[in-house]
Amino acid sequence: MTDRIKSVTARQLIDCKCRPLVEVDVVTENGFLGRGSAPTGSTVGMYESYVLRDGDPAEYGGKSVHKAVDNVCSVLGPAITGMNVFDQKLIDETMIRLDGTDNKSRLGGNAIYAVSVAVFRAAAASAGMDLWRYIAGGPVSTVPVPSFNVINGGKNGNITQPFNEFLIMPWKAPDIWNAVETGVRIFEELPKTIRARFGTEPMTGRSYGYTAPSEDPEEVLDTILDAADSCGCLDKISLALDCASSEMYDSATKTYLLKGKRISSDELIDYTRELTEKYDFVFIEDLLDENDWEAFPKAVSRIPQTNIIGDDFIVTNRKRIEQAYAAGGIAGFILKPNQVGTITEALDTFSFAKEHGLLAITSGRSGGVIDDVVMDLAVGLQIGFIKNGAPRSGERIEKLNFLMRVCSLNEGCRMADISSLVRF
Repeated sequence: MTDRIKSVTARQLIDCKCRPLVEVDVVTENGFLGRGSAPTGSTVGMYESYVLRDGDPAEYGGKSVHKAVDNVCSVLGPAITGMNVFDQKLIDETMIRLDGTDNKSRLGGNAIYAVSVAVFRAAAASAGMDLWRYIAGGPVSTVPVPSFNVINGGKNGNITQPFNEFLIMPWKAPDIWNAVETGVRIFEELPKTIRARFGTEPMTGRSYGYTAPSEDPEEVLDTILDAADSCGCLDKISLALDCASSEMYDSATKTYLLKGKRISSDELIDYTRELTEKYDFVFIEDLLDENDWEAFPKAVSRIPQTNIIGDDFIVTNRKRIEQAYAAGGIAGFILKPNQVGTITEALDTFSFAKEHGLLAITSGRSGGVIDDVVMDLAVGLQIGFIKNGAPRSGERIEKLNFLMRVCSLNEGCRMADISSLVRF
């Protein structure tokens, strides 16, 4: 198929946290529009594609993205105008070559990524398909199991909970509609449970879950299970963790924070193994620092009852996942295409994972957007389970609606069965 790019335009908008982002429109000669934008995370791995911001304190505290927008309009757009919109790989490689840096810091990973997504969507529109169907090559038979980030850790007032995200995964629900309802019911039950257990009023965390009311991970996990039990949903869920341990790592002492104390990677691994013997975790993400190459293989070998997943550790980068796989350091990775900066590179990393039996788990970013391409990837690539965030705020609710909508549009479609992926 051929449909050449006619125009590329860009603008500054804002994400769900009101931080500026780049949005790009790609229009083809046949009149089809593709639109893409570049979300960002609250925790950003040091090896992620570079987010180019203006640094002008007079506008959005230095976070405006006019330079990146200008790079789309004056450099990237003119370079790909006239190219076949279906040549995603060639277009992405052209932009990478124009930038010429390892992390896309000259033109901006946010500029390049927004163009890459817009091209992807324009190609699907030109082919007369929804993007998820374009990725899958036709109808789909499953939608992934959603997971819900219901309690947010990190630093909240006088409390520092070392684990970043406490998640529930309703993988034993009978269908996607019941899975969504289960997540919502538990989330709505949590305020009452938090008040009863801690005597404090629940507050909203930076990722829109509730803030962790304790520095002890077990107290937080027990609170979640109490809420699930109270609303009759305990038999439908298991747990998951995103530790984001780079946030709690001290490189000088090579120690991690846990319950107010500094501990070694071996001690953190042993503690987490004990957690997996007490609680059922589908996965544990970023248990260790993104540079702790020695400890990740230890975690995989010493914690057999869950899937050890890399996010900041891998940053959707083919070279890093190859290295981690060779070292035996992961069971899978979090697929966030903006981390690496183009659709082509993200799909390349996914292909390596699939070929080598590693899990791929799509996830939005904390600075999320409506109509996020990760949902099309999750469904189109037939991924088993994903991260949706808390069931609060429009862009997160839209991701849940997306799963239910796609399931209803595909006859015989069901929620994925992930029983073969769990290890407890």
